[in-house]
Amino acid sequence: MNPEPSDRTPSPRARVLALVEGVWFEKSITALILLNAVTLGIETSPLITARLKDLLHGFDRFVLAVFVVELLLRGYVHRGQFLRDPWRVFDLLVVGIAVVPAGSAFTVLRSLRVLRVLRLVSLVPSMRGVVGALLKALPGMASIVGLMGLVLYVSAVMATKLFGAISPDLFGNLGASLFTLFQVMTVEGWPDIARGVMVRAPYAWIFFVIYLLIATFMVLNLFIAVVVNAMQTQVTEDLRTRGKPRPA
Repeated sequence: MNPEPSDRTPSPRARVLALVEGVWFEKSITALILLNAVTLGIETSPLITARLKDLLHGFDRFVLAVFVVELLLRGYVHRGQFLRDPWRVFDLLVVGIAVVPAGSAFTVLRSLRVLRVLRLVSLVPSMRGVVGALLKALPGMASIVGLMGLVLYVSAVMATKLFGAISPDLFGNLGASLFTLFQVMTVEGWPDIARGVMVRAPYAWIFFVIYLLIATFMVLNLFIAVVVNAMQTQVTEDLRTRGKPRPA
């Protein structure tokens, strides 16, 4: 009795899937990204020789070729699902920028090849979790940003009217006041700004203290609270997902 042919032979697509989803493959790509980040930084040094620069460019082209082959393999494996994964679309855009010919009208984009380092975000799960949490926090952050904009605008109008004649460089018009108060909100050099105005307006410290309390200590802390809450929610969801039993 002749044995029946085995149906367990993996198809070429299954073999490629096992290749690109393998741990060693992911680690190799990650190592290439890190090494490419180092070489891109070395290229900016004015001390490198012409020979070393040619070697770095050759390695850069090699890394780019590896990334292109990797994406082609992933596209072959996942097919229609490839473009439905936002992380893969991100990888495709980052690598696609580096493929733009140097002599084309998009030569400026060639300087953006360093963006390939950002592929680490799509490869490292913890980084993907952080970015995912930030994206989920965008609706809440939009409300805080709107509130911050209102506080900044109202304060800039008041500062222009109060201190425009005293310090025209800092508060002479609405645009200057917006920029100055944004600097004050970051707590960068605000005492010097306040003291410069207080020379002719001794009670100006009241305005600056109230503005700092509202804009920095209240609104910015609300902004941070939204991000922290989104991060905590993401961590909780990840723990629940890991705790679920795998389907049989």
